[in-house]
Amino acid sequence: MIRICNAVASGIPQASIHQRRNRTSRILPFLALAAALGLGACATRPDPANPEAVAEFRANNDPLEPLNRGAYFVHDGIDTLVLRPAAEIYRVFLPPEVRTAIRNILANLRTPVILANDLMQGETQRAATTTGRFLVNTTVGIGGIFDRATDFGLIGHTEDFGQTLAVWGAPEGPYLFIPVLGPSSPRDVVGFAGDVALSPFTYTGGGETWDAINITRTGTTAVSTRESLIEPIDQVRATSLDPYATIRSAYRQRRVVEIRNQVTGAAATSDSGLGSGIQGMRR
Repeated sequence: MIRICNAVASGIPQASIHQRRNRTSRILPFLALAAALGLGACATRPDPANPEAVAEFRANNDPLEPLNRGAYFVHDGIDTLVLRPAAEIYRVFLPPEVRTAIRNILANLRTPVILANDLMQGETQRAATTTGRFLVNTTVGIGGIFDRATDFGLIGHTEDFGQTLAVWGAPEGPYLFIPVLGPSSPRDVVGFAGDVALSPFTYTGGGETWDAINITRTGTTAVSTRESLIEPIDQVRATSLDPYATIRSAYRQRRVVEIRNQVTGAAATSDSGLGSGIQGMRR
């Protein structure tokens, strides 16, 4: 093997060898930095001799905590500079009745995704309720502006493909925090992509006008969701010693409730297709 290497090297000009060595010497520091970041991104596992620490580590399901905290720091900056101010402007210029109407319309537009996930989970009764809500709110509710279905006893609920994957037995994976989107998991990231694929807005229409409608819908959903969370997030920031841990706990508990279809008496519908974001704190 040494002879082969020497033979190959002998056919390469010395200048070329030196250039490659120089390139390698430049790349090595970056590789070392990447390796260090990769190792540093993993949370240190507690001593097995400490059962309480081990139990807490497993309950948090956050082996990437250093990386996630960095993402949360970035998100917090974006939220402070962009998201929260936009939500405040939205609240100042639109009265509560208009904001409620917008939230109702967005929730009604999400009904096909909820219905698809109801059916994939085998929840025929909930699928019937979803269908009834869509028909009533689209007609009597004037395109979803008013939630008349609730008046008829058709109580709304939210479903997403992340929940469907959980029902099918897919593992959650480690906790993730994604800037702008909020808390999530690998299963819910795949679920988010699945909901995008299930949405009629993904494969209907076309052209600049339709693109503008989709962008407007997405932007309005983000602002509407953040507006509804102004007080909850402000409270977490003001009272929690560790807002990151508080949000992580609230998200994970909420997802368990959603996956089990438990009745909590909280808001019945979601105006976001995420199904896994920080929005769960408002319910």
